[in-house]
Amino acid sequence: MPKSLVILIISMMLSPFATEFLYGQELGLQLYSLRNEFPKDVPATFAKIKAWGIHNLEDGNDGTYGYTQKEYNAMLAANDLKIVSVSAPFEELRDSPETVLARAKNYDAKYVVCFWIPHNGNTFTLNDTIKALEVFNKAGEFLSNNGVTLTYHPHGYEFRPYKGELLIDYLIKNSEHFDFEMDVYWFAHPGEDPVAWLQKYPEEFKLMHLKDCQKGTKGNQNGQSDVETNVVLGTGQIDIAGIVAQAKKIGIEYLFIEDESSKVIDQTPKSIAFLKSLAE
Repeated sequence: MPKSLVILIISMMLSPFATEFLYGQELGLQLYSLRNEFPKDVPATFAKIKAWGIHNLEDGNDGTYGYTQKEYNAMLAANDLKIVSVSAPFEELRDSPETVLARAKNYDAKYVVCFWIPHNGNTFTLNDTIKALEVFNKAGEFLSNNGVTLTYHPHGYEFRPYKGELLIDYLIKNSEHFDFEMDVYWFAHPGEDPVAWLQKYPEEFKLMHLKDCQKGTKGNQNGQSDVETNVVLGTGQIDIAGIVAQAKKIGIEYLFIEDESSKVIDQTPKSIAFLKSLAE
């Protein structure tokens, strides 16, 4: 039987919005995408995620929305959802890494991610980078000794020049006890090529946010943008197909869809369908 026919038959057997690649890559959702929906109705929002066929989640610093941890865990289980990566503010990693570990262990999550390094306005310096390395390496060693991997999610302000390279190069090369999560939007937005960075540091990126950018959008190095420039994956100016192919090649475990726009409910199923088509 031709391979193309086998793939077609398998695809027809899957849920319309199944989110596992046919060759083992696992997709998920960054819960920040639904930050406006969760406060209205947490159970219904989890049900929506389940209906999309998503199973793997990364939380977004929003806690349990007033539910007890036991109640929240029960809702996740009822919808066949698992938080595989938990978020941690920089200050918590610095001052209380044990509470980060407890949160990760509650969900049996393998990963912790920090989304932001504090800095002054739009100025990000070598000193900011060094301070971040101290915090991330210390917390990362503690987490690693307890079976959890710390990752840092760059936002574009790290691409300032330093000694013929960039501050992000310095950050990566001195990351002794932590790894990285690539948000492809925040690599492309300041003018970088996500595929080139995956090729340059194939061992450093463990997680990924998939987010596309409206064609014609001008970027910056400030970590700031209009969330309404988030569009359906594969329809914007970022080479999502090429990035996913490289991510699979180097073995990134989880690819989280993140759509920060007000169109997230309409756009996410279309993004899932696009990603599914890449495996056919």
